Amino acid sequence: MPIPVLKPTSVHDEMFAGVTYHVEGELVPVLHVELSRMPIYFEHHILLWKEPQVQIGMKKLAGAFKRVISGMPIVMVQASGPGQIGFSRDGAGHVFGLHLQSNQSIDVREHQWLAATESLDYTFNRVKGFANVMFSGTGLFIDTFTCMAPEGILWLHGYGNVFEITLAPGQQIDIEPGGWIYKDPTVRLETVVQSLSTSIFAGASQLVFNRFTGPGRVGVQSMYVHMPEAN
Repeated sequence: MPIPVLKPTSVHDEMFAGVTYHVEGELVPVLHVELSRMPIYFEHHILLWKEPQVQIGMKKLAGAFKRVISGMPIVMVQASGPGQIGFSRDGAGHVFGLHLQSNQSIDVREHQWLAATESLDYTFNRVKGFANVMFSGTGLFIDTFTCMAPEGILWLHGYGNVFEITLAPGQQIDIEPGGWIYKDPTVRLETVVQSLSTSIFAGASQLVFNRFTGPGRVGVQSMYVHMPEAN
């Protein structure tokens, strides 16, 4: 299996998909986007600052407003330029961008994306099951973004640092259920439960993993996260 590779921790003057962006800061990094003709959209609670001329409006996404975080409904909003805007999630970690090409998709763990260019389509899927109850009490939502134009960018926030591993066909990796952040749709996700027993007289316990089978990329975050949201 290849060695996981650390994602870049800072970016300056990166130009792609019609925007220029910067990632700066150490403990709680900030995504700084220079908007021109390409709008971006995001969950409302991660907006940090903006120039007054940047226009903010509601983003229409089917079913998106049925989601909640910490008991509060998610409002999906859109920002249009020209102007500059900044985003930050309330947690120490690692901010980075994923560049997508036409018809390319990526699956992302819920509430860990910061923003996306308007060229990316958004859907989500609820994954039920024993191992996923650990995430939120009712299961895990996976957000899927698909590039509907020649290029698009998805910006993510990982807890701790984020490493990427590219699995060959049939290659596998077991990850603590709170330790992964994104995967290619070609990577299969399943639950693995391993029973542990200290002795014949002692009670048994369990280890739970999410097993990923290639081909494709998987993002691993070094700080486990088990969010208490009610979705």
